[in-house]
Amino acid sequence: MSLKCTLDPQAFGRVAVLFGGKSAEREVSLKSGNAVLQALLQAGVDAVGIDVGDDILQRLADAHVDRAFIVLHGRGGEDGAMQGLLECAGIPYTGSGILASALAMDKLRTKQVWHSLGLPTPRHAALASPADCQAAAAELGFPLIVKPAHEGSSIGMAKVDNLTALIEAWQEAARYDAQVLVEQWIDGPEFTVAVLRGEVLPPIRLGTTHKFYDYEAKYLADDTQYLIPCGLPAAQEQALRELTARACEAVGVQGWARADVMQDAAGRFWLLEVNTVPGMTDHSLVPMAARAAGLDFTQLVLAILADSVEARG
Repeated sequence: MSLKCTLDPQAFGRVAVLFGGKSAEREVSLKSGNAVLQALLQAGVDAVGIDVGDDILQRLADAHVDRAFIVLHGRGGEDGAMQGLLECAGIPYTGSGILASALAMDKLRTKQVWHSLGLPTPRHAALASPADCQAAAAELGFPLIVKPAHEGSSIGMAKVDNLTALIEAWQEAARYDAQVLVEQWIDGPEFTVAVLRGEVLPPIRLGTTHKFYDYEAKYLADDTQYLIPCGLPAAQEQALRELTARACEAVGVQGWARADVMQDAAGRFWLLEVNTVPGMTDHSLVPMAARAAGLDFTQLVLAILADSVEARG
């Protein structure tokens, strides 16, 4: 399948770009959504932007929407909730369906699925108490990385080197999510790999002066490095692409997504997570990977939209 959209812009009908929302990633979503909306309008698509709130059903009805482009990051948009609402309303939408969205948003259960299929993901534990922290430290050793199980954009994440720091990081992460995940720290380069319409795009190697690729490195810093081509030997890059394809297939993603992968000192790859509504800001990685595959931002947006027609009519 060609990555580029061959449909007439009018074939999409009236498209609502859904962005904003109430999640901790609202600010990123506003930037992503506005970029997508402007691209659609410039391409001649009949598009309208909706900052999602409690009145979303009424606003969709008032706008006489034929299709939705979901650019909601985090809870309420990336976790299956919005997908379920749109299914009930009979409105086709971009990206993954209810199950894949909900699963990918839950880092712990995603890892359990990968583990059950023999796909490599760092050893991990769930944290709900100081006793859990002690047990995880004893079993996994340090350093570790702590994550809210259902947040994106590296919100609430922390790298820790001792038990006191682990307990503090768990308490901080618990402000964002009742379920907190801790996993082994993989020391080595991080790669992010986008998939679009069933094809794996060129991997990107990330470089940052921060402890890890955190919120500031993702969206604010000007010294974050994005290496594309990623610098891996051809055989290793192919292995990374194949692992990403298997990881996304296991979760059931549709349309587009982005997987984050670490490589250890021995050259082995380790799956961290998959994002079903990745960022679309000027710092974002999927547009960067798409450019390397020959698609500009508008072509990328149209390709994501075209996939929704093929997947959902």
